[in-house]
Amino acid sequence: MNFSKINIELKKHNKNRLSKIVLTIYSCLLLPLSGIGQTIEKFSIDTGGASVTTPTINLVYTIGEVNIAERSSATIQISEGFLSCFIKIKINPKVFLQGASLNPETTGLMNDDLRALGLLPTTSPFGDGKTVNASVFNLGGTSSLGAFKDDIVDWIWLEFRDETDVSNIIKGTSVLLQRDGDVVALDGVSDISLGIVPKNYYIVLQHRNHLGVMSANPVAVTETGSAINFISNTTATFGSNAQIALANGDLALWAGDTNANGQIRFSGSDNDANIIKDAVLNDPSNGFNSATYTSVGYLLIDVDLSGGGRFSGSDNDSNVIKDNVIQHPNNGFNSPTFTISTTVPVGN
Repeated sequence: MNFSKINIELKKHNKNRLSKIVLTIYSCLLLPLSGIGQTIEKFSIDTGGASVTTPTINLVYTIGEVNIAERSSATIQISEGFLSCFIKIKINPKVFLQGASLNPETTGLMNDDLRALGLLPTTSPFGDGKTVNASVFNLGGTSSLGAFKDDIVDWIWLEFRDETDVSNIIKGTSVLLQRDGDVVALDGVSDISLGIVPKNYYIVLQHRNHLGVMSANPVAVTETGSAINFISNTTATFGSNAQIALANGDLALWAGDTNANGQIRFSGSDNDANIIKDAVLNDPSNGFNSATYTSVGYLLIDVDLSGGGRFSGSDNDSNVIKDNVIQHPNNGFNSPTFTISTTVPVGN
């Protein structure tokens, strides 16, 4: 005799605490009792599933491989057994970084000086603990035999935000950026594949010293694959002038956020140019405290991603910030004290 038993426990907390519903599903096989022992086995019945969302509940269920997972909303948390762990989406974003696009060595490709100088860290700078083998940075990923356009420029942060609340980050992860703008998985070559419910999301891309960008509208993210091209001016982005237009018409993230606070400032209090100056003058290797000294490393003050941060002198990073601020389309008076602010809403 086959049967399924559903046991729902509702745990009530104090008046101002959230309620939590724990839903556990057991599937078992009960054999006849004519001298044969009873057994309980985990097994797969079918594959399939769906998701249901209300303003206060987000329920996801599948029928398939036995597993455990949790989904939560502002007021209810649901845990379900008998959930397939193979719900995965694929996404292929594209983006350019202004800093790596200045004076490009190859037309249409970003410079990859950080990789060439061996300065790219194998651990993500975004704090989620993702790591890679250094070989994935070179010559098209793990094979080291791929196209130069697939060399890695830097790490990128990818976010999926709720289609009804742009501040609600559903998932975020560290990924890699190739010279041609492809944002790829941690093997350095593949499309990104993640365990997330296929539905509509706002897509956000962030960089450690560039201002981020977010899609103007939710994007349909599917199991078969989705693409969003932030390089193209036909892709609508959230906010006004979210990116800078390069000389060839491509769009790129604004460079110059040297303290990663979501703003670019050339003059006035807490400006990014002074952050470069202070870092250069205080560099232990700068024995003469020269303002024209170049600090070498994987640095926030390295606005053009050349592998060195410079406050003054030729090709200095401060001038990139100055030009961006003075020439920004929203800076009607070309004021050096104008602030370029990120157009990506604060997430939680």
